[in-house]
Amino acid sequence: MRNTTAMEPISNVYCKNEYDSLHKVITVSPKYMKIKEIINETQSHYADDNIDIQKATTQHHAFINTLKKVGSEVIQLEVDPKLNEQVFTRDIGFVVGDHLFVSHMQREIRKKESIVLKEWLHEEGIPFTSVKSASIEGGDVIVDNEDIWIGQSERTSETAIAELISYLPNNKVHTIPLREDILHLDCIFNVLENGYALIYKDGMDSQSYQIIQQKYKLIEVTEKEQFHMAPNVLSIGSSKIISLPENKRVNNELTKAGFDVIEVDFSEIIKSGGSFRCCTLPISRG
Repeated sequence: MRNTTAMEPISNVYCKNEYDSLHKVITVSPKYMKIKEIINETQSHYADDNIDIQKATTQHHAFINTLKKVGSEVIQLEVDPKLNEQVFTRDIGFVVGDHLFVSHMQREIRKKESIVLKEWLHEEGIPFTSVKSASIEGGDVIVDNEDIWIGQSERTSETAIAELISYLPNNKVHTIPLREDILHLDCIFNVLENGYALIYKDGMDSQSYQIIQQKYKLIEVTEKEQFHMAPNVLSIGSSKIISLPENKRVNNELTKAGFDVIEVDFSEIIKSGGSFRCCTLPISRG
């Protein structure tokens, strides 16, 4: 079921934040990617065009090669032709410290994706906890050491957040209510190195924005940039960030802040409402 860049056994999972060096990451090819059942506003916009599979696959391959060049081990799960959203591996799980959680997906069309992940984890002998009480998806969970930021959205419920809190007594969990049309927290907020964060403030409640503003040096994102997934970058360590070439202003701001921005074309994949963070499930950073 797996295809990795190396043959050694998978080590224990460990991710304490979103920006330490990326050692191991789970991905899935967009081989069967398709806007079949519209599940977000971005898909609605691109539904008539739909997805050029060949282009999406080429872009995803270039992204994977970028990760390999910086030393990341890329684990590719088996592709299921019935799972059109499977490329977005971030949503099916998340790691807090040395604890891997498997998500409870909200939409029926995506629930089998979590089963594929569980099967692989069982094969590798990697322990995990399934969130059982209600839906929670990894795109709503952002980890920054002791602080856990969780988007309360259509896909992540208050009940599931309470369950997660019970597993994390040593973490400070911040619940962020999202605007109704926002898919996940990582579509509007992302934590970076050195106290920086990307944010689209109009996608969350004002109280949450004020709390975040007090904690981070914010790089603000416009409505148009948010639509083009500007917050959904991927930090890979050593102040390196993978970002979309379309978001020039944001990339310039990141460069001014001292980040090394690696631009990778992902224009076909973002038509389905997700970008680099959405397409990666880190299981080891450090």
